[in-house]
Amino acid sequence: MTIANFLFSPTMWWLVIGFLLCCSEVFIPTAFTSFVMGASAIIVAAISLIVPQLSLQIAIWMVISLSFVLMSRTLLPKTKRTAYLGDDSTAETLTSIVPGKGGRVLYEGGSWQAKTEYEQEIIPKGETVYVIGKKGTTLIVLSQKLLDS
Repeated sequence: MTIANFLFSPTMWWLVIGFLLCCSEVFIPTAFTSFVMGASAIIVAAISLIVPQLSLQIAIWMVISLSFVLMSRTLLPKTKRTAYLGDDSTAETLTSIVPGKGGRVLYEGGSWQAKTEYEQEIIPKGETVYVIGKKGTTLIVLSQKLLDS
């Protein structure tokens, strides 16, 4: 095999694609998806020396990439999207808060949507509640009676 043949061989293309995908992770963060697909392409570059059919190489690359992406998801930390607002956050219910539907509370001078953390808890209007977190623009609240008992 001459150098010219090697430069335009599928093996070299797999190496270039793998390198570009791995490097693209630096500039476009994709939660390691580009990186593992690039690593898969580099592995397929080695396999292409044994398996000459391009269609089979592409199938192998897809299987390895999918496997690596799924395995990498188990390594990433689970993010909790509830923001903690502190220890002394209290609010007063403006409407009753019904599980599954929510309600409204007066918190820091403004009216906020609110949901209860417990599905079986109904909080009546006019009750003091503790704000334990926030999801988007909805406050997560607990009844003061529930915590005092």
